[in-house]
Amino acid sequence: MGVWFYVRSVRLRCAVFFLVTGPFVLAVATQNGKSDDNHATYLGFDANDYPGEGALPELRKTFVFAGYWLNSPPSAKSNSWVGHRAAIAQLGFGFLVLFNGRLERELKSETNARVLAASDARAASLSAGREGFRAGTIIFVDQEEGGSMSAAQLAYLLTWFDGVVAAGFRAGIYCSGMPANEGHGEFTVTAHYIREHAGSRELTYFVYNDACPPSPGCLYSNPIPKPSASGVPFASIWQFAQSPRRRGFTRHCGTTYNADGRCYAPGMAPGSPHGSSYVDIESAISPDPSHTR
Repeated sequence: MGVWFYVRSVRLRCAVFFLVTGPFVLAVATQNGKSDDNHATYLGFDANDYPGEGALPELRKTFVFAGYWLNSPPSAKSNSWVGHRAAIAQLGFGFLVLFNGRLERELKSETNARVLAASDARAASLSAGREGFRAGTIIFVDQEEGGSMSAAQLAYLLTWFDGVVAAGFRAGIYCSGMPANEGHGEFTVTAHYIREHAGSRELTYFVYNDACPPSPGCLYSNPIPKPSASGVPFASIWQFAQSPRRRGFTRHCGTTYNADGRCYAPGMAPGSPHGSSYVDIESAISPDPSHTR
């Protein structure tokens, strides 16, 4: 099993989840998105676009939890998830509550980063309350850029964590679980870097690593991969497939993706009667990773 590296960069996100059609192999979905081993692992999805209430029952056949954006997702200009928490909860989904953070270019200095982070933490907390999420819910800030953090980036994250906690919620981080090439033979895993610099803060880690291996690719068959298999042993959630696929990291599992390079839930490929929402796929150690219940 080889080790995968990537150059520090912004990861462009699209939302959508699994499937395999046409000349590709169709994966067998797990029953109710739960692993069969003694230490249960649960399957979930996130997507930039709300799939619509008509698609939720079909998605629930495969997934136990759903990502839920509190603000506009990465690269999006609006947030279509607002107002739909009750409809999702009614079908028994758990939640992965997400807040899109800032890119390094938006942070002019450490002082500016702290000001923005304090404002963003208030916005995340207020949005979570409006959407009906209770106190103690874990809100995950989306850190798109991998590698080590600049002083401004770290100041932003630490201030954001503290602001969310002060508002009565719990803090989580979505970040890279992949070794980033810093040059001169040095590599940094963002999740480890943040943990080393977070002090005594209690954080929940949601990591992405779509390199095959350790990722199985765009599959949702038993056994569901454990978050610890991501390469980050303390991860609680692992995003192991992204849409569209990043070809440089997924060439060994490319046939598990749809012909357009995306993941679709079973029965939700383009042209299906239930719509064609594409998704990113996650595994988690809890059926409700944000502990919203």
